[in-house]
Amino acid sequence: MSDLHPLLGEFAADRLGLLERHEASARLVGHYDFNNVYQYVINREETQLSWVQSAIAEGGVEPPRAASALPAPVAPRTDRKVQPGAFREIIEDDARFLEAFVGKWRPRVEALANARHRLMLNVVLGESQEHGRLFEQAAAGFEDVLGRRTAQAERVGGVLPTRWQE
Repeated sequence: MSDLHPLLGEFAADRLGLLERHEASARLVGHYDFNNVYQYVINREETQLSWVQSAIAEGGVEPPRAASALPAPVAPRTDRKVQPGAFREIIEDDARFLEAFVGKWRPRVEALANARHRLMLNVVLGESQEHGRLFEQAAAGFEDVLGRRTAQAERVGGVLPTRWQE
């Protein structure tokens, strides 16, 4: 067996660790626009992970578990009106984790002989860099990361930590 599938497995495990961290962060980031950034990123990460897991399955290898649990974000104290700066630390941490992921994997992916998988992993790394930029913008307090509100509508309310309430 080549070194390809163990490398893909390690990559997928790191990717899964980031996905789990972003899901945990999304439960805490109650600011509507910033939470939308997390939902967008999580959706793309799930898609990316499915690509890598499919490539792993082609080699008859089991998909891995998360490499390691990234530190859980700590819930900030917020007022009734959710302030953009309340979540800065969580979002900055997520941007740093993405930067570290890309920094770790870029040289290894560039050295990969299999062109098909190298291209796929480069797409994942490129999107991860873009996600990091989205998080940096959100951490800086820019609320229109994914688009501008129409008619300068007031930002009110927030996102609940769980989807269904009973």
